[in-house]
Amino acid sequence: MGDPLFRDGVDGAVLLIVVVKAAVVFGALLVAVLFMIWFERKVIADMHSRIGPNRAGPFGILQTLADGIKLFFKEDLLPEQADRRVFRLAPYLSIVPAFLAFAVVPVGGAISVAGHDTILQLADPPIGVLFLLAMSAVAVYGVMLAGWSSGSKYPLLGAVRASAQMVSYEAALGLSTATVVLESGSLSTAAIVADQAVWRWNLVSLGFVPFVIFVIAATAELNRPPFDLVEAEQELVGGFHTEYSSVRFALFFLAEFMNTITMSAIVVTLFLGGPSGPEIDFLPSLWPVVWFLLKVLAFLFGYVWLRATLPRFRYDQLMDLGWKKLIPLSLGWLLLIAAIRIGEDRDWSFALTFFGGLAALAVAWALLQVAVRVGRQAAEVPPTPAPAPEEVSA
Repeated sequence: MGDPLFRDGVDGAVLLIVVVKAAVVFGALLVAVLFMIWFERKVIADMHSRIGPNRAGPFGILQTLADGIKLFFKEDLLPEQADRRVFRLAPYLSIVPAFLAFAVVPVGGAISVAGHDTILQLADPPIGVLFLLAMSAVAVYGVMLAGWSSGSKYPLLGAVRASAQMVSYEAALGLSTATVVLESGSLSTAAIVADQAVWRWNLVSLGFVPFVIFVIAATAELNRPPFDLVEAEQELVGGFHTEYSSVRFALFFLAEFMNTITMSAIVVTLFLGGPSGPEIDFLPSLWPVVWFLLKVLAFLFGYVWLRATLPRFRYDQLMDLGWKKLIPLSLGWLLLIAAIRIGEDRDWSFALTFFGGLAALAVAWALLQVAVRVGRQAAEVPPTPAPAPEEVSA
């Protein structure tokens, strides 16, 4: 694998193509964030029988741009007790990993630019999956340092809780990713996509469970509902970004929505074949990009649907799901996949089918029990007692 652009060395033309690719990816991500915010507000408004943005531009499509311009011209506050350099650096530690993670995502197939063959992917390092996990871990520092450097107790409490949430689900995310690496035999994202050609998606070949674990863990990593305890305004005055304003405040939300797009693209790459899809003779280089965008859009709609539907977890439920359910399940499934791969090499097909079926039934039963328990806990919330008559009269 690897980008054929560097096959004959690096010259001025190759360097220019790389710079243009980086600028295009960054610009496309920024535009995608603008549309994602508008898309989320509009879809949730439809689900709630409201109108949503409808003033700035046709169908309110320029509302996000108007909000960004407003934030840009607001006063940039700096708390007196804040650590100035860290306070200014923290927003960038949140947004830069989101862009860098998207850099290793294959968006399409091979194309030719000015006589040079290249792929629609900014970078294809041989350790692309490790790079993705590293960028996911670095994003924790932006949240933690933002709360710590504000010089206030409320942002610090919000940062501690956000960091604990992100670290708790990082293990399950990594273990479910390890099953993909085990299946494809490579850490390159392009090689993982190539291994899923001809509809051999990892979603099916890995038994659906790693995909479900990855999506749940990624949702918690993104601080999206029902895991949005980072921004529990009724408890933490806004969370880790309480003391931020103006452009730096906007950067945190820009990072959140950019991370949502990036994580959707990563899910599509690891489990749904990336840009692979039906081959069409008309404009063959365009259709892989179309299939990729459609898959990512389906996941983004799913995230919006969850936000409009589910209430947030309690913090004890969130930690219980991460440490007691997802981590053991993902580790057990990883060992099962490893045993199946070893058995395939030694022709243990019947035994593996039998025990694999038993394991799948056990996992399905465990997930059902978790769903029933969470439903019972939600139903057993005691109602608010009515005030006594003397209290009312008083």
